[in-house]
Amino acid sequence: MGKIILTGDRPTGKLHLGHYVGSLRRRVELQNSGEYERVFVMIADAQALTDNADNPEKVRQNIIEVALDYLSCGLDPERTTIFIQSQIPELCELAFYYMNLVTVARLQRNPTVKAEIQLRGFSDANAEEEGPQRQGIPVGFFTYPISQASDITAFRATTVPAGQDQEPMIEQTREIVHKFNAVYGPTLVEPEILLPENAVCMRLPGTDGKAKMSKSLGNCIYLSDSAEELRKKVMGMYTDPDHLRIDDPGKVEGNTVFTYLDAFCCPEHFAKYLPDYQSLDELKAHYRRGGLGDVKVKKFLIAILNETLEPIRERRAYFEEHISDVYEMLRAGSESARKVAAQTLHDVRNAMRINYFDDKELIEAQARHYSDHA
Repeated sequence: MGKIILTGDRPTGKLHLGHYVGSLRRRVELQNSGEYERVFVMIADAQALTDNADNPEKVRQNIIEVALDYLSCGLDPERTTIFIQSQIPELCELAFYYMNLVTVARLQRNPTVKAEIQLRGFSDANAEEEGPQRQGIPVGFFTYPISQASDITAFRATTVPAGQDQEPMIEQTREIVHKFNAVYGPTLVEPEILLPENAVCMRLPGTDGKAKMSKSLGNCIYLSDSAEELRKKVMGMYTDPDHLRIDDPGKVEGNTVFTYLDAFCCPEHFAKYLPDYQSLDELKAHYRRGGLGDVKVKKFLIAILNETLEPIRERRAYFEEHISDVYEMLRAGSESARKVAAQTLHDVRNAMRINYFDDKELIEAQARHYSDHA
């Protein structure tokens, strides 16, 4: 079997630069590489509902936003199967079977689950009291790693492009696959995570300098932002709070503007936008010794980001004029993905020996048994 990719995003808002450098840019490269037999990209609406159950319209409306971001970044439906998670009911059945292979204690130890629980303000999993400030954890959210294992294994994915924060989730999928295969026989494929090549891209900080760009924190630069929106956000970016005057020495470490330059800047950008410098190392050295203002560096970053986003904006404008075609693409992709998931489920049911009506040997053996004892 060839190499297969499965990845995706929750439709809780438009995609941002963190998504782009952490996974999306790489997906387009992998799609175009010719190294993979199939590429599946999922809009994970069912997972989004695990912590948005009181706002389903938010998820519903953002399906098209995520699809537009995918297409505008260069994902090609001719080479990538783009589908909606909830349209593949086989995923729910697989997750139900996998639940028997994972303990509650193991889920509680998952670092990604613990971090997301804290981010969303849920109370402790063992808390008995709930209220406005202590909302309990929805079961669907708590079992998120099991659902993700269902998504990955349904398409026999060998490779999952994702950020570093997803490593514990992929490891839990591997544990589920190992346990299933040990109990029922070799059936499922163990996936490997594919991290961004640039370490900075593993977790791009928000514009406010927080550890992660997050829609809920309001510190994102969206792929669909206009040039003016981008300018305002970059000009308001967190830098070195002690760099008060141009002549003051500045810190590069923890300085969001330089982190973004690490993620997006290429050597050729200097000749185009900042010819006074030959490289990013040279720019950093000047900032560290003093004499370089934040505004100049931010304007350089704005030019680079606009160069990155302008073709994305142009493609998005085209697809916004053809929304019915986008929905047709999603329908066709979901139908194609479901056929693959259905075959995996068939194999899983066979391995578990719950294919009662297809097991002629079982029926004949039972018939002989009761005939002999009649």
